[in-house]
Amino acid sequence: MELRHLRYFVAVAEELNFTRAAAKLGIGQPPLSQQIRDLETEIGSQLFHRVAHGAELTAAGVAFLAEARISLAAADHAKLAAQRAARGETGRLTLGFTASATFNPAVTTIIRQFRARWPEVALSLIEMNSNWLMEKLSRGELDVAFIRPGLEDPKDVRLKRMADEQMLVALPAGHPLAAQSRVKLASLAGEPFIIFPRNMGLSLYTDILQACKEAGFELTVTQEAPQIPSVVNLVAAGLGVSIVPKSLAKIEIDGVVFRPIEGPPLVARLGIAIMKEQRSPIALNLFGLVQTS
Repeated sequence: MELRHLRYFVAVAEELNFTRAAAKLGIGQPPLSQQIRDLETEIGSQLFHRVAHGAELTAAGVAFLAEARISLAAADHAKLAAQRAARGETGRLTLGFTASATFNPAVTTIIRQFRARWPEVALSLIEMNSNWLMEKLSRGELDVAFIRPGLEDPKDVRLKRMADEQMLVALPAGHPLAAQSRVKLASLAGEPFIIFPRNMGLSLYTDILQACKEAGFELTVTQEAPQIPSVVNLVAAGLGVSIVPKSLAKIEIDGVVFRPIEGPPLVARLGIAIMKEQRSPIALNLFGLVQTS
């Protein structure tokens, strides 16, 4: 028994006329009659009484009609479910991000657009540093990740680079440099720096270190913090100064001020990464929302 047999049967049951049912189905009346006879043979019972004005359902036909409609509806539902999954409209997406990325308006806008466009996708969010995100991505434990990339694209990864983000100097509110509208990096020489560990990111630590060298001094790290937002809290506590992405200035914490850097700009890179072999339509949908810088 095939779905076409059920569709043919339902058409005849609704029209109670083989000629009209055949026209509705777009097939000839003789082939339709043969298909119904084949169905009756398989079931082992007559489904229609052939009468002068058309056809009437037998008791077996009445019982079969209700179940045939349920089966056809289930088949249509299954087809729709498969089509929606193939378009990435349903399913689950595991999305990784760095702590600082969540403060960037471009990232939150993309996530909001994704939720609005594909509301039936279950979204799982995982916050980690860029190195760990890349490891999980390579192991297939993440579908997509917002990372702080280095200058070179990671191996076996498709990366869309988003707009660079300006870096700011974070200072305790009572620091003498807090009175300035802009701060030269050279003026931070000898200051105790609070920064996150080198091995937890792909670029920020190295970029800050290099910028300080070019400004004429070696970075003096007195305190490390596992995430950039934690750095801001430690600066507010007066434990040192730091350099952070501009979006971190959104954290409203008493005791810390942010100042632009005077001189050559220092930026934090941002991007979205998926593995090159990624075939999930959901992951590709999110990746496609991101505009390159």
